[in-house]
Amino acid sequence: MNLDFAPLIAKRRERFAELETAVADPSLFDDAKKAREVLREHSRLKELLTTWDDLARTRTQLEENQELASGNDPEMAELASAEVPELEARIPKLEQAVLFTLLPPQPDDDRDAIVEIRAGTGGSEAAIFAGDLYRMYTRYAEAEGLRTEMIEASPSDAGGYKEVIFQVFGEDVFRRLRYESGVHRVQRVPATEAQGRIHTSTATVAVLPEAEEVDIELRPQDLRIEVCRAGGPGGQGVNTTDSAVQVMHIPTGKIVRCQDGRSQQKNKEKALTILRSRLLEEKREEEAAKYAAHRKSQIGSGGREEKIRTYNFPQNRLTDHRIGLTLYNLDRVMEGEIVDLIAAIEAADTQERLEHSVSGGN
Repeated sequence: MNLDFAPLIAKRRERFAELETAVADPSLFDDAKKAREVLREHSRLKELLTTWDDLARTRTQLEENQELASGNDPEMAELASAEVPELEARIPKLEQAVLFTLLPPQPDDDRDAIVEIRAGTGGSEAAIFAGDLYRMYTRYAEAEGLRTEMIEASPSDAGGYKEVIFQVFGEDVFRRLRYESGVHRVQRVPATEAQGRIHTSTATVAVLPEAEEVDIELRPQDLRIEVCRAGGPGGQGVNTTDSAVQVMHIPTGKIVRCQDGRSQQKNKEKALTILRSRLLEEKREEEAAKYAAHRKSQIGSGGREEKIRTYNFPQNRLTDHRIGLTLYNLDRVMEGEIVDLIAAIEAADTQERLEHSVSGGN
């Protein structure tokens, strides 16, 4: 590590001692919500301090082995040298683990997420790419043991989607997907291109933490809720059930439509969930803007106008522009293998936040 984390670790040890006292007090469990928060923080700090101590021991052992390896006892030198590569490989992994646990979780990390994908420039090719991204995220979710549920979709005649909105449920979903917000650009030869020319299209992705009722209050007088007949493909159930629900938030003019399920009540609940999440995102963007001049910009600001990634199919190449990462396994990425990609972006952002924290920034 390039930074001196000793001051931060010392503060965490002090806090851990306080939490040890709190956890030992039976009255803590009189307040279930507070108890959950304290236990979660206690567990996180315990993991951090255990990893840090392991790192310190490994560094010391490496120094001792390197000294023995250059000593006058051939047998001892050989034994010590044999352990050096394993110790050297272990240190970066422990450093990375410390990085991830040193900072407190970002807001909403443990929430479920609502993912909105919309075709951008490029006409039908953009819609096909939006469909490819939807497939990529759902395959990733399936591989990671997460659950997805479609909320709303507007299929394109040429394939893919003009717009698709779905929800992802599971552990730390928003933390995993938060860096996906932005403009995704694709470069490939369309199936209809006779002369083999590469076309460029885009799709936008917005990842919102699911808002709860306590986050955003929706007053009945501020809502206009309409029920209408669902349209488009989907079988007899869609064509014969007046289950589609449209909700308008009168103060902001925001409109959400949901027609995925056959239950009118379920569609209404889904629409209100999306509305709350969009209002919460807007509220937080306004708060972030107030402090933008005083804060270091962080990776993955989530701006929908920010071009974050290019998918180049002819070269099987993926480039994430925020961290300058280029991979040549685009075929696997499109099958949902994005764990390493997400980890690399999260690591870069965590490093930046740590540097900011150590330098005394807010």
